[in-house]
Amino acid sequence: MTIQTGRLSDPAVRAFVGAVNAHDRDAFMALLTPDATMADDGTDRDLAEWIDREIFTTHGHLEVDRESDGGRALLARYRNDTWGEMRTRWRFTVEDDGRISRFETGQA
Repeated sequence: MTIQTGRLSDPAVRAFVGAVNAHDRDAFMALLTPDATMADDGTDRDLAEWIDREIFTTHGHLEVDRESDGGRALLARYRNDTWGEMRTRWRFTVEDDGRISRFETGQA
């Protein structure tokens, strides 16, 4: 059963999912610390290149099935125009100022 974005527990993660699903790159970038990093399937990636390729130019969309760790770990169905839909896991590091300094994703 899908968790509605507005019901996600962590405010930063809720805003992250909302920005992805709205295809709002500016809002997405505003959620990240200036030195934010990310990894895909355990390998660190260039954040700007990855988000453009995997989210914003390919209409990425997240449907969250489960959350844990206070809302900072998600199990979700992710789809985009390149890969179709797949089950994915997401983990977020949120700083005291409420911005995301790191996220990790990969197939679940």
